[in-house]
This record gives sequence, C-alpha cells and structure tokens, in this order.
Amino acid sequence: MEEPATRESEMSLSDGASDDDLPLTLPTDGSHSGSIRKGCDPFAQTQRSKLQHRRARINQQINKEMRMRAGAENLFRATSNNKVKETVALELSFVNSNLQLLKEELEELNSNMEVYQTDSEAINVPMIPLGLKETKEVDFTLSIQDFICEHYGEDSSLYDKEIKELMELRQAMRTPSRNQAGLELLMEYYNQLYYLDQRFFPLHRNLGVHFHWYDSLTGVPSCQRTLAFEKGSVLFNIGALYTQIGARQDRSVTAGIDRAIDAFQRAAGAFNYLKENFSNAPSLDMSCPSLCMLVRLMVAQVQECVFERVILTTQDTHFNSQLYLAQEAARVSDVYLLVQQTMSQPLMKDYVPFSWASMVQVKSEHFRALSHYYAAVALCDHTLSAEEEEADEEAEKAFLQFYINVPAEPTLIQVLQDPEKRRKLGKAHLRRAVIRHEEAMRVHSLCKILRKMDILQDVLSLAHKRSLDKYSELDREDDFDETAEAPEIQSQTHIKPDITPPNFSTVHVTDIFQRLGPLSVFCARARWGPVRVICLQRGEGGLGLTLRGDSPVLVAGVVPGGCAAEAGLREGDYIVAVGGEDCKWSKHSEVVQMLKNCGDRGVELSVITLHSHDTQVDRKTIMLSNSNDKENTRQQRLLGAAKGQSSASLLNWNRKKKREGNGLGKRLGSTFSLSFGSLRDTEAMY
Repeated sequence: MEEPATRESEMSLSDGASDDDLPLTLPTDGSHSGSIRKGCDPFAQTQRSKLQHRRARINQQINKEMRMRAGAENLFRATSNNKVKETVALELSFVNSNLQLLKEELEELNSNMEVYQTDSEAINVPMIPLGLKETKEVDFTLSIQDFICEHYGEDSSLYDKEIKELMELRQAMRTPSRNQAGLELLMEYYNQLYYLDQRFFPLHRNLGVHFHWYDSLTGVPSCQRTLAFEKGSVLFNIGALYTQIGARQDRSVTAGIDRAIDAFQRAAGAFNYLKENFSNAPSLDMSCPSLCMLVRLMVAQVQECVFERVILTTQDTHFNSQLYLAQEAARVSDVYLLVQQTMSQPLMKDYVPFSWASMVQVKSEHFRALSHYYAAVALCDHTLSAEEEEADEEAEKAFLQFYINVPAEPTLIQVLQDPEKRRKLGKAHLRRAVIRHEEAMRVHSLCKILRKMDILQDVLSLAHKRSLDKYSELDREDDFDETAEAPEIQSQTHIKPDITPPNFSTVHVTDIFQRLGPLSVFCARARWGPVRVICLQRGEGGLGLTLRGDSPVLVAGVVPGGCAAEAGLREGDYIVAVGGEDCKWSKHSEVVQMLKNCGDRGVELSVITLHSHDTQVDRKTIMLSNSNDKENTRQQRLLGAAKGQSSASLLNWNRKKKREGNGLGKRLGSTFSLSFGSLRDTEAMY
C-alpha cells in the first residue's frame, strides 16, 4: 500500500508512571506490504492500557450478565409453574444487582480523568477526556473468501494476504497510540472501510459479519451486521482520541494550549460529523442527544483553553485588560452552564457520569467567580490618570459595555471617577466571587471521584484564598454600609471556538483488494456473467472490434461477420485478460499493444459482460451521479475516488435503502451503457 511514513516517534515510558503507549511492531514477512501504522502493545503496562484492560474485562462481564438476564426473563415469561417463577425472579434480582455493581465500577473507570492529564507540574483545571469504545475481534476470512468465490468468480486463496492485512489493520486500530500516529491509524482503517463497503457489501444482502462494540460510558454491548455501525464506532473513537490528546497537553505554555485547542476543536468536529451523517445509532453514546452534549462539552473546553491563553499572553495589568479577562471568564462560565443544562436533559441525566456533571458544574461556578475577581481587580487596583485622556475614554467605553444591566445610581461614570465608589463596587464583586468559589468547592466535595483529584482541589483552594485575601484587603473597620449586589457581567470572547470537521484526505490509502479490479465494474453492486475465453484470430480486415476506455477496456463495437464476432465477442464486453495476463487495470494503449503483439498466431481474450439483476443496479447507483449518501459521497470525494464507483447508503445503521428499478441505462445488447466521462475517451477500431 502506498502510505506516507509520517509516524511520530514514541515518547519514553518510565515504569508505568507515564500514560504514553508503546508501539506494537507486528512480525511480517518480506512480501508483506501492509500498513506501516501499528497499534500499541496491548500487554504494555501503562496506566492507560491497565485502564483499558479493566474496561474490557468489565464490558465482558456486563455482556455475560445481560445474556443471563435475557434468558431468565424468557424463562419467566414462558413458564406457568409458580415455583419456577419464584426461583427465576430471585435469580433476576441477583443478576440485576450484579449488573448495577458492574455499571458503577465501569462508571468510576470512565470517570477517571487523571490518567489522561498532562504530567506537567503546572496547576491547571483538569479537562474531561473520553475513553475509547471497546470492540471484539472480527474474522473476515470466511465471509470474504465466500464472496470472492461466489461474486467475483476467482480463487479466494489468492487473496489470503489481503484478508490478513485487513484483519491486522483492524486489530491494530483497537489499541491506537495517543498521538498523531494513533489518529492516522484510525483514519486509515476508516478510509479502508469505504473500499470494503464497495467490494463486499451489496445492497440486497449483508456479508454475514457481526460487529460488536461496547458503549463508551455504560459498557452495554451492541451488535450490528451493517458496516455503517463499524464506521460510526471508528469515527467516535477518532473524536475520543482527540479528547485524550487535548487533555494531555501542557497548558502552562502557549504552544501546549494551542495544541489542546486544536485537539478539542477536532474532537467536536468528529462528533458533529457523526451526528450529521449517521442516524439510528444502536448505542446511546452515539445517539443524537449524546453527541450534541459531547460537541458542547468540547466547545466549552476550547473556550476554557482560550481563557488560559489570554491569561498567559496578557502581560499588562491595565484597567481594560482586567475587564477583558473578566468577560472571557464569564464566557467560559456561560458555555459550561449550557453543557450542564444539556447533561440535565431526561435522556442524558441518568447516562452521563456523575463526576462529569459535577466537574462541569464546578467549572461553571469557578469561572464565574474568576470573572467577578478580575472585575474587582480592575476597579480597585487601577486608577484613571488625568494625563491619559484618550485611555480614559477607552476605559469608560469598555466599562459602559461591561454589565448586562447597567445600574441607574450611581452611574458608571461616577463610579470610575470616585475611588470610594470603585472600592465598594469592587468589594461587591469580591463578595460574589467568594460565594461562587465556595459553591464550587461544595459541589466538588460531594463527588467521590473529584475529591481524589488533588490538582482540582489545589486550583479551587488557591482561587478561593486569593479572593478572600483581596476582600480582606478592601474591607475596613468603619465600613458599616451593607455591601451592594454586584451587577452581572456581560460575557464576551474575542476568539470564538471553531468546530473542525475531520479531514480524511490527510491519510492516503490504497484499496487493499485492488487486485479484484477497478471499482467502476468490479464492485459488490454490479453483476456480470462468468468469464468467457475468446480465441481471437486476426483476419484480412483486422480483428473486427472497437475498443474504448481504460481500466478495464470496453469492447464498444463488433463488426458483423468479422473475426471478433465469429469468435463470440460481444459489444459491451470488458477485457479482463489478454493471453493469460491480467489487464483489469491496463490502459487502452497497453491492451492495444498486447493485441498487436499477438501477430497472426491469434490470442486468447478473457472477457466478462455486465448484466441486469434482480436488484437492478441502475446507472445512478453505478455512476454516483446523484447519490443520496452524504457521508459516502463526501468520503469518496476526499479519497479522490474515480467516477464509476458505486455507493451504498451509510446514513442508517440498519440498511433500509429503497431499490427502484426505473433508472436503467441504455442497453448495449444485454449490457448497460456506462459513461466514460472520467476516462480517456480513446476509441479506435482494430
């Protein structure tokens, strides 16, 4: 396969303390030309691999308990014996208790955020990453071998290397490394699924391969035979891996913050792409409400990174700069409040881990407190100088747009000009900041998982102490006036988060099964007769045939009574071999040269003829001219697929495509008339 060798060097591992993954180098023989991208060593004892192993074990136990429950429920409904019913009811109670314990254990694992955080000593609020979906192994061997024999009429043993390569690629993508190489591995498999769909998944039946995936958060198993479920699950893992890459960045430097922003934006793009292009998901983690929640969560984390970047890059302590920081912090609080509301929806309330909901609420309160703190700093630590009139005007303008509801008395201009009024308003902001900090700490203390996160405790404690110290600094013994209520701050950001959709064209792949022939003809949607061997002898008037196009070359016409016609060659036949040499991918000129080289001794041509069939592959389906498949059409364009490749809808998890037979193209004898717009329109008679 023609793959870019862009693998990043693996990062060092120190006695399991680091969460980076070790590369797995699979042994291959010298003839193997598969993907250079490999998954992580599943036996490497990293923190992340241990976590994934525990998740996989619990997923299997949940699957076992659910099968036992299903069997017990069936027996309970089927039996009329009261004693048996009592025994089964007791067993069901026991099984349900086990399931509840397993789900709680899995929730705790899925809520483990510390494993994915950076090793930097800087104190930053932890981010929320997403664990990868687990999947069982899939054996494509028998299904693909049978399909090659039945549909393509070839010896399936000739494609053992390709089948092995496909299965190794799938096995590798189950354990992607947490870096660019891991992302490329997932994208390579995702792109390869496009070709797999075209080659082996016809519209009228499935291949018989079952794809098992576990819910990312609950571990509930789902099984589908449609390839769309496999594609959707891989795309979900691409987004999940981006969240882990974003969480691990060192956000104490601007370069690390920029990488985190990029990763979270791409995670949001992957989840949004999944939401828009796939529907009827069998697992809750890929349902529309769940994906909407994940997109909003990623956008909120991007906004948080933007605030951290502003903190690092704001060197001056001017009045306007502090107001700017306050509004940025208020914006972060607002977007996390929106995420909190999304998590509180009926379908999501019992699905989202409690630690996630608590973390989001903590962040909403924490950043609202920070916005009031910076407002107080702007009011109390910075006075307006009479010499800088222009700066004063800008400060007044910024301050007038700072609040949602501007108080009538005193006016904001009066507040700016009176140091005592500024002190009192700043004290009011600090009072609200302390209240918000205390609420954040209260919510934090209610969650067992968050209490274990020392770095989060440190962040909240330091911010709370800073606000208290500032409040004590402004408080006076003779200050008997009741502290006024600070107005609500208008949230604003100068850098809006972007949702970056996945760019699959960055990872170039070659169809593993390209030896079967060009997809324009040799695909699962097309039907053709058995290969016919034509013994062609050159006569006085030549061979008596007209050829057109490339890969494969089409017999566009046969001279009546000519050599080709007498040998049994028909208009519309495709030449697949000349003299025993495969020419499915040969250019027009190459096939012509093969025919000329035969001389007067004659040559054997292997040809096939496309036929109509029960499902009636119409011209639209073959040519992708007006495809209704948004996802597959986009991917075909990204992969640079040639015209003439068929498409099957991957919009639904369960394939329910209408098969209409009213779009048949113009026939050439017993074949279809296929367009050659994308081919070299060379046509000549020989």
